[in-house]
Amino acid sequence: MRNLTRALVATLLLATLPLTGNAAVFVSVTIAPPALPVYVAPAIPAPGYFWVPGYWAWNGVGYYWVPGTWVLAPEIGLLWTPGYWGWAGGVYLWHAGYWGPHVGFYGGINYGFGYGGVGYRGGVWQANTFVANTTVINNTTVVNNTTINRVSYNGGAGGVAASPTAAEMQAAHEHHMQMSPAQLEHQQTASRDNTLRASFNHGRPPVAATQKPGVFSGKGVVAARAVGESAPAHAASNTGAANRPFLPQPGRSTTPGNVYPSGPHGGPGNARPQDRSGEGHGAERPGRGGERDGRR
Repeated sequence: MRNLTRALVATLLLATLPLTGNAAVFVSVTIAPPALPVYVAPAIPAPGYFWVPGYWAWNGVGYYWVPGTWVLAPEIGLLWTPGYWGWAGGVYLWHAGYWGPHVGFYGGINYGFGYGGVGYRGGVWQANTFVANTTVINNTTVVNNTTINRVSYNGGAGGVAASPTAAEMQAAHEHHMQMSPAQLEHQQTASRDNTLRASFNHGRPPVAATQKPGVFSGKGVVAARAVGESAPAHAASNTGAANRPFLPQPGRSTTPGNVYPSGPHGGPGNARPQDRSGEGHGAERPGRGGERDGRR
């Protein structure tokens, strides 16, 4: 009865929440997700790839880590807005990520790699090619500095306190696309790997990032590190356009949380406080057991 009451309260509360990019938040959990692990991104596999940061998902039993990876955008000009866990009505709800012309609200979560909580600095579209900002993506200070907040959820006790900006609210009403088939397969592969469950790795997944979606072994696989542990000298020797320094385009904002390159680009984030960081075991992946991505 208590769980039913919480679900009803959460549903009613959701009806009052502003649309911040993805209203599909049907995965609800009473235990807060673990802190974001410390890891670096492997080298970009080829020009044109887009870095999607890792996240904790839920499989109905516990949290599991979905490794960060390089993917291709489903359409030219689209940028990825990460999903996030948000506290509401006594439970943690999963707000699924999506592709869109601008980066919207992602709970204020500091995922690193260009996603500092608000906006996006991970790259820009130049003509029909996405150019990754490897200077930012290869800088792991954001996730390795013990003074940086690695909380992985918005709102509640200990959670990130943030709200959508005007730009993020605007981005919420734009055309969106769900995760690409490669991303979905990547998430499903992670859900089947017992070593990625938080109950097994205690928040330090052995596969924190991969060079290619769905490939969790061999070259290009990066493990999480202990906080404060020095980063391995991984060769982020990217070549071609993808390895060029980030060059702001004329007339575009270059402030840390907001970069708008020519063509569709990114925007800021939103969230609110609360933490119930219980154990943090496994996470439910978007689309599995509750949250739906889909076209919107």
